[in-house]
Amino acid sequence: GRGFAFRRKQKIERQYRKLLKKGRKVHSQQDNQFTDTYPEHLKHLYLAEEEKLKKRRRPPDDSVLSEEKLNKAVDFLLEMMRCRYTVLPQDGDETKAKIFFMCTFSYRSVMTERKFKKKTSNQKAKEEYEKIKAERAKKKEEAEKRKQQREEAQRLYKQKKMEAYKILSKKTKRGQPNLNLQMEFLLQKIQQNT
Repeated sequence: GRGFAFRRKQKIERQYRKLLKKGRKVHSQQDNQFTDTYPEHLKHLYLAEEEKLKKRRRPPDDSVLSEEKLNKAVDFLLEMMRCRYTVLPQDGDETKAKIFFMCTFSYRSVMTERKFKKKTSNQKAKEEYEKIKAERAKKKEEAEKRKQQREEAQRLYKQKKMEAYKILSKKTKRGQPNLNLQMEFLLQKIQQNT
């Protein structure tokens, strides 16, 4: 059929052909690079560089794959995409390895392009909303913390006041204030302050 797998196969073929075109353009630019006349005192350097580049370049027959090789490569890539893990091809399968590398490289570049696209107004509004929501939650949390601290301080203050009131309000058997306890309380208070 002509389902999603077929469309995916066609997409991979298009990407591969694009990469081949790019490769051909690069080669044609490199060929034109040394047609200029060189200055006499630097000619030997340019010629040596040209030799290096010619050695590095592969023959033109290798860059253009036949239709059968292309189909094999696409099948191999589809198989690799079906697997969730990546297995590099064996040493003998150089064309498959090259194609695998080129396609994974192009896939990564497509993914990075998507990441850096401009955001839509809806995305911007969502981000703004999330930011405001986070700020509100932070403020609410800080207010809750301050409230708890205040309540704790008030509780401690009331507890101390109650203890002082109990000591100071004690009476003797006849109903008179107990001055001994009051004096001890004042002495403790003075010692704590100094």
